[in-house]
Amino acid sequence: MREESSTTRSGAMTLGALGVLAFSMSLPATRVAVGHLDPWFVAFGRAVGAAALAGGYLWLTRAARPVRGQWWRFVIVAIGVVAGFPLFTSLALTSATSAHGAVVVALLPAVTAVFAVLRAGERPPVLFWLASGGGLVAVLTFLVVSGTVRGSATTADLYLLAAVVLCGLGYAEGGVLARDLGGARTICWALLVALPVTVPVTLVAAVTHPPYAPAPAWGAFGYLTVVSMFLGFFAWYAGLARGGIARVGQIQLAQPVLTLLWSALLLSETVGAGALGAATVVLVCVVLTQRARNPATPRPAEEATRPVQPEPTPRQAKEAAPARPSSAS
Repeated sequence: MREESSTTRSGAMTLGALGVLAFSMSLPATRVAVGHLDPWFVAFGRAVGAAALAGGYLWLTRAARPVRGQWWRFVIVAIGVVAGFPLFTSLALTSATSAHGAVVVALLPAVTAVFAVLRAGERPPVLFWLASGGGLVAVLTFLVVSGTVRGSATTADLYLLAAVVLCGLGYAEGGVLARDLGGARTICWALLVALPVTVPVTLVAAVTHPPYAPAPAWGAFGYLTVVSMFLGFFAWYAGLARGGIARVGQIQLAQPVLTLLWSALLLSETVGAGALGAATVVLVCVVLTQRARNPATPRPAEEATRPVQPEPTPRQAKEAAPARPSSAS
C-alpha cells in the first residue's frame, strides 16, 4: 500500500514538473509576442486557438459532458487561467521584462496553496508552510540581489499581482475538477466555456490592431497557444489532482529560475550568477514540502462528539442475547 502511494506521488511530481517546464517559457514567449502584436489579441487569441484544439480533442475522445454542478467551476477556471493570467501578463510585459515578470511565478505557489485551503479543503501541515515560505524568500531574495527587481511598484507590477491571484484561483479550482475529469478534459472544457468572451475580444483586437508581425512573434504566439494554453495543462492539472494542489503546486518554486534562464538565452536579458544557489535552495524547499505529511483526516463532528460505549461484559452479552425458542417435544 505504501509503495503504491509512493508511486502515485512520484507520478504526480513528474506531471507537475512537466507542467512547470511548459509554463516556464510562457513569460519570454509573451514578451516576444506583445512586442509586435496587440496584448489583447495575444491574451485572447491564444485561448481561441487552444479552444479549437480542445474541441477536437473532446470530439476524438468522445468525452462526456460535465454534470450541472461542474459548469460554474469551469467558469472560475476560465476566469483564472484562460483569461485573467494571460491578459494581465500580456499587459504587464508590454513595458516590463520577462525577467521582471518572474516575480509573478515566485508568488504563485504560495497563492495556489492558499486557494487549495479555501477552495479544495486541503490542510497542509506546518512544515509545508515553513518550507514553502523558505522557497518563496529564496526566490525573491535572488530576484532582488540579481537586480531583476528595481525601483518602486508600477502599473505593470499591479497587473502582475492581479495575474498571480487569478492564476492561483484557477489552478486550485482546476485541480479539484481534474480529480473527477482528468487534466485534459478540465482545461478543454474551460477553454470552450470561455469562447463567448474570447472570440469577440479577439475579433475586436484584430480589427482595431491588425495582427501583422514577423515570424518570431508568430512562433511565440504559437507556443503560447499549443503549449502554455493547452498541452501544459494536461500534465499540470493531472499532477495537481493526483498529488494534492498545495503540495504539487510548490514545484513552481523552480519556475522563476527557469524563466530567468529562458530570458537570458532567448531574449539576452541579463541574469546574475546567483541562479545556481537560488535553484539549490528552492530544490531543498520543494523536497521538504513533499516530505511534509498531511494531518490525519478528522472524524465527522457527529461521530467525534458521540460518547464511546464501553465493551459489554460476558454476563451482559449473555443477558442481551435473544432467547432461543424451545424445540417442540
